[in-house]
Amino acid sequence: MLQVNPYLNFEGNAKEAFQFYQSVFGGELTMHLMKDMPPMPGMPPIAEDEKDYVMHVSLPFGNGQVLMASDCMKSQGHQLHQGNSNYISISAENREEADRLFNGLSAGGAVEMPMADMFWGDYFGSFKDKFGVLWMINFTEVKQ
Repeated sequence: MLQVNPYLNFEGNAKEAFQFYQSVFGGELTMHLMKDMPPMPGMPPIAEDEKDYVMHVSLPFGNGQVLMASDCMKSQGHQLHQGNSNYISISAENREEADRLFNGLSAGGAVEMPMADMFWGDYFGSFKDKFGVLWMINFTEVKQ
């Protein structure tokens, strides 16, 4: 079965962001820092101020899905361009979970649409978190 796992890039604060996400989702972080990476042929040494940057972090958060990320390294020519082209959309199992996720992840961020019943029948909200990541929280009630 096809599985989609969001992969995010940060500018030196991936560790902080994922500790925050872990506080909302729970789960166990797996994290590797740049300083843990062995020297690679043809690759310049890691800049001193980037040694504690995250090379890769993952956080399982339900149904086999994993949120992953790394920090961009300016010394390697990487640049982060935050924009509005990517949202992480989470389908909650009930309204309470939708509210919990929305309130937890939006703390310190900017709400675009507060959680509300929408004309298309779902309970929905969207926001930018305090790290600039865009999120949508959705609950679709199954009518019987």
